[in-house]
Amino acid sequence: MNIALAYNVRHYDPLQNREKAEAEAEFDSPETIKLIKNTLVGLGHRVFLVEADEAAYQKFKRLRPKIDLVFNYSEGIRGLDREAQIPTTLEMLGIPHTGGSPLSSAIGLNKVKTKEVLACHKILTPAWQVFKDPQEKISKNLKFPLIVKPQSEGSSKGIVVKSLVADEKQLRQRVKEEIQKYRQPALVEEFLEGREFTVGVLGYPPKLLPIVEIKFDELPKGMPKFDHYEAKWIYDNPKFKSDPLVCPAKIPKKLEKQINESVLWAFEILELADWARFDIRLDKRGRPNILEVNCPPGIIPDPKENSRFPRAAKVAGLNFPRLLQTVIASASKRYKINSNL
Repeated sequence: MNIALAYNVRHYDPLQNREKAEAEAEFDSPETIKLIKNTLVGLGHRVFLVEADEAAYQKFKRLRPKIDLVFNYSEGIRGLDREAQIPTTLEMLGIPHTGGSPLSSAIGLNKVKTKEVLACHKILTPAWQVFKDPQEKISKNLKFPLIVKPQSEGSSKGIVVKSLVADEKQLRQRVKEEIQKYRQPALVEEFLEGREFTVGVLGYPPKLLPIVEIKFDELPKGMPKFDHYEAKWIYDNPKFKSDPLVCPAKIPKKLEKQINESVLWAFEILELADWARFDIRLDKRGRPNILEVNCPPGIIPDPKENSRFPRAAKVAGLNFPRLLQTVIASASKRYKINSNL
């Protein structure tokens, strides 16, 4: 097939320049983009690279007669609905693409809207409140400790050690910092103290990948045990030689069933397509609560990077080339493209 790879690339290492690296946390390294491209070429596809910047529309318009499908691995460049930018561009041009629609992409990035949809369908998600001003009255439904997150950021951007707050003073200070820095509402969510998991969904019709548990045993003493920016990008780094992932997760069959049913139902009602990854935490009753969805999910090819989705795919018997080919086959089936896959 003739495939365009839509992507965003970062330029800073979290260990060398944390502030600038955090601004690009959702983007991928040049090495990752190169490996994805080379894998697609190795599968026999002709690949065109399209960076998802302001020139992307014209690039896609010129490429339209040449390409069969866009492998959408982009994040968008600005705005709270930025993950919808490339899907919207492609649908306007009539070009098939992997992943969900503009609407599902925008909702997926917006943690608040995702939670509203989940709650509407009786899918468990932690109690929350949206703050547009740090002085707003705190809901009686919230109980400390709480965690403060930017409304529309991915890759743990803005979710740091000090995002976990123990009292009203810490809460208001952190909300103020989030709103000022990210120029968007802050999501304040009840912090669940149970185990943390992430679950991938892949294919058409969608199938679940093995559940991944994220462990925090190797974090420094006293550091909060959740998947914050420091845990994901600094301590879970090849230079530290740590591995916080357990896949398949060692959990009872009943819990596995609860998690899988919740994730598949969420995938359907959010109208996602081809692939996605859901983050989950257990509440004090041991029930799985969905925190957020990642679409597209991160797929760093190097196994030393402990990328969640490729790890789960590997356990399921899918190496990196087969993972990418499964995504392409899924989109091709949805669009009824004769790809001979």
